[in-house]
Amino acid sequence: MTERVPHRNPWLVLAGFFGLVAVVAVVGALAATSAKDVYARLEQPPWAPPASVFGPVWTVLYVMLALSGWLYWRTDGETRGFAAYGIGLLFNLLWTPLFFESGAARVALADIVLLDVVVVVTIVLFARRSKLAAAVQVPYLGWILYATALNAAVVVLN
Repeated sequence: MTERVPHRNPWLVLAGFFGLVAVVAVVGALAATSAKDVYARLEQPPWAPPASVFGPVWTVLYVMLALSGWLYWRTDGETRGFAAYGIGLLFNLLWTPLFFESGAARVALADIVLLDVVVVVTIVLFARRSKLAAAVQVPYLGWILYATALNAAVVVLN
């Protein structure tokens, strides 16, 4: 006789994804307490957004990121997809402390380039099971590619 795995409540799993992403957001927020001052002191390219844009954009993107993971989970997603998703969250978590608290803009640039690659891989893996889960990550990819260019510009200008 085989043992049945209990079916998990999808709403509790969604809450778990929001909790996981919230940890990344909170670590970023705690590491960004001096971000406004640091950002203001840096030589910026003319296309850099005002510091006030980052909070609202990241709030929306974090919600979308949690939703994407949950949508993928609902398809009985593969371990590789979840591994890429988790590695992406780790690189995301590391960037803010590297850039703002450590002042290591070059190391942060390497981190965000790796994040770009991991998010592309995540989108490809998610798309195999859920086009919607993959599509929800596309705005996130667009924003981090923009942030990568901004990080690179800061390295060059400073």
